[in-house]
Amino acid sequence: MSLFKIIVSSSLAAMLAACGQSSNSTETVESLAANPERLKELRQQCKLDRAKLGDALCNRVAEATRRRFVGDGKVPYTPSKEPPKF
Repeated sequence: MSLFKIIVSSSLAAMLAACGQSSNSTETVESLAANPERLKELRQQCKLDRAKLGDALCNRVAEATRRRFVGDGKVPYTPSKEPPKF
């Protein structure tokens, strides 16, 4: 019985490892941020079926979206010399 458990657990581990490797593993945060059309497409797919795309890719999509919106954080904040007029 213990041999059966070992075989099943190692088979399960191999299947989970294979699931983590997708054809989209070459898409980095930088490449996604540089390609807004692909980013938009993947954001929609992650929204509809995150389980199919996987957490790793959808997390890269989210980070690329954040970087496109916020920037890289290297530009210093420079407030206006005059206070805003209300």
